[in-house]
Amino acid sequence: MAEKKKEAKKASGSGKFILGAALGAIGGAIAGVLFAPKSGKETRKDIAEGTKKVAKKAKVTGKKAVVAGKKVVEKDVKAAAKKPAAKKAPAKKAAKK
Repeated sequence: MAEKKKEAKKASGSGKFILGAALGAIGGAIAGVLFAPKSGKETRKDIAEGTKKVAKKAKVTGKKAVVAGKKVVEKDVKAAAKKPAAKKAPAKKAAKK
């Protein structure tokens, strides 16, 4: 049980890191575009190229996340299959009036 909590905490920490890194990259890109001494046409071209790169990285990261998620689910399903089924308490009989 403690291992699952550690794994979940580690996974949520990784997700927070990735989100923070992505937001930092986006913020840096926006600041760079706003303060760059380029023409509007060049800036739009740079934005389009940057957007394509980010979309490609997001797609790759999403696929990796799906694979990792499937592995976790498979592991949990296997662990659950190994556990003996919980015994049910006998049903109580209805009281006679």
